Order: sequence, then C-alpha cells, then structure tokens
Amino acid sequence: MKKYFLPLLLVMLIIIVAEIPASMADYQVGEDLKFEPVTPFQILGFFYWLLVLPVFQYGASYLYLKAARNQSFEVKEVFNGFNKYFKVVLAHLLTLCLVFLGLIFFIIPGIIILCRLAFVPYIVMDQDLGPVAAVEKSWQMTRGHGWTIFGMGLLMIPIIIIGVLLLLVGVIFAAMWIFCSFAGLYYAVTQAQQNEGAADITN
Repeated sequence: MKKYFLPLLLVMLIIIVAEIPASMADYQVGEDLKFEPVTPFQILGFFYWLLVLPVFQYGASYLYLKAARNQSFEVKEVFNGFNKYFKVVLAHLLTLCLVFLGLIFFIIPGIIILCRLAFVPYIVMDQDLGPVAAVEKSWQMTRGHGWTIFGMGLLMIPIIIIGVLLLLVGVIFAAMWIFCSFAGLYYAVTQAQQNEGAADITN
C-alpha cells in the first residue's frame, strides 16, 4: 500500500465517485410509516448499483491485488472489468442470491456464504473464470480461512468508525486498507496452495 499509495488512492476515489449514482436507489419510509412511491431515479439507481457498480468494484479489487503482488499497473485499468462485463455481473448476481438465500435461513448461513465467497471478484478478474466456476473456486480456496475472513469483516467496523471520526477523510484510507487486506489474503492463499501443489508434484 505504501509503494503504490497514490495510484491506489486514485482508484479508491474513482470507486467513491462511481458509488454516487447508486445513492439514488436509497428508499426512505415516510414519517407516517407509509411507503413512499418509488421514483424513476430510485429505479435507475438500483439497476446501476446492481449492473454497473460491481464492474468498478471488481476492477478496483484486481488492481489492489496487483499491488499486493508488487506488480505495476495503471489507474485506467480499473475500467478493465467492462471487458469481462457479463462474467462480472453474473458472478455478482449469483453471489448476492446465494448470500440472500443464506440470510433467509437464520442469518448465520448467509454470513458463512458471504465469507466463503469473498474471493469471487479476484477469481473472476485474475483467473478469468465464469460465475459458477468462480463461486466453486472461492468456496474451495476459503476452506479453512472462514474465521480469518469473518474476523477481518468484524475489524472493518471499528476501522470505518475511526475513519468517520477523522473528519470523514479517514474513510478513504480505511477503505484502502480494507481493499488491501482482502487482496493480500487472496494472494497469500493462492501462494500457499501453489506451494502445496508444487510440493505434491515433487513428492
């Protein structure tokens, strides 16, 4: 993160700007607890959040992975997710559906699924797998690392709170730290599995 600080900062700023249209999807209940009519802007914001924003997020995740690998990159590569648009969106939709189904069954299964599918964005961008294969691969790769991912998820809460307390500007650096952490974990797991595979071949 230190070596590539400025490029990663620019990538994060792009993500923040990209998230602005998704805010149109926010739905508020009226003061009288009656549901307000859904506006066209909210509908557009929802579909943007569902079908466009993930492409930016997947692209950003891959650049943070490159930084974790100490590989040089250009900020414009954050848009490379559009080159794999259908794989990215379908993988995102499949992940959302699985997590939602898990949450319906007493919440805990949803949390487990969310942790086990944490590597899907990296797998789609890094290994160029399709949505189903990426989900299966993430499930296999995160075996034995579920508690680590869950712990990292919990750690995000105080980090974001600290970022908010630092005049909101700290949220940007908190988000950068979170992106770096998950990218670093994916990189560490892939390296460990590659070493295990090489050891098995040698034996």
